Amino acid sequence: MNRCGWAKDILMIEYHDKEWGIPVHDDRKLFEMLILEGAQAGLTWLTILKRRENYRKAFDNFIPHKVSNYGTKNISQLLKNADIIRNKLKIKSAINNAKRFLELQKEFGSFDKYLWGFVDYKPIINNYKNLTNIPSSTPLSDKLSKDLKNRGFSFVGSTICYAFLQSVGVVNDHLIDCFTRKK
Repeated sequence: MNRCGWAKDILMIEYHDKEWGIPVHDDRKLFEMLILEGAQAGLTWLTILKRRENYRKAFDNFIPHKVSNYGTKNISQLLKNADIIRNKLKIKSAINNAKRFLELQKEFGSFDKYLWGFVDYKPIINNYKNLTNIPSSTPLSDKLSKDLKNRGFSFVGSTICYAFLQSVGVVNDHLIDCFTRKK
């Protein structure tokens, strides 16, 4: 059974097989992945996956309206939480992005409609033969990044946005011989 070569650790294999590249339309899950991708900046995805359950507990299961109301006390508690990445900029970004996320929901009816509107509601399925062909950013991730930044989001550079697009199935970059490609 062939799978994409980056999925080696058991957590990465499970993530690869059950989540990566599969279209997500649930706003809470989209918010979770946007925040986790931002938390990954400068780190490995495995580092974040190992802490994902801790992030869910620390950030009220990524319910945007709860996170958007976090204040100084919450930030202080999060900075003391050794079970997540204790980076003040990333924590403040999650709170800020929750507020911006709610604004997008109000404007578009859902974050799902906003996000999938970039691809006319159809996933992009690429045909890469090996990992070295997969880009770290694309014109689509550039466009999403620019729009999110213009709306006040942070930790949404083009590379982070591309990883986000892959993680929620807007873009399917499973290699052509990967068994999950057809899911």
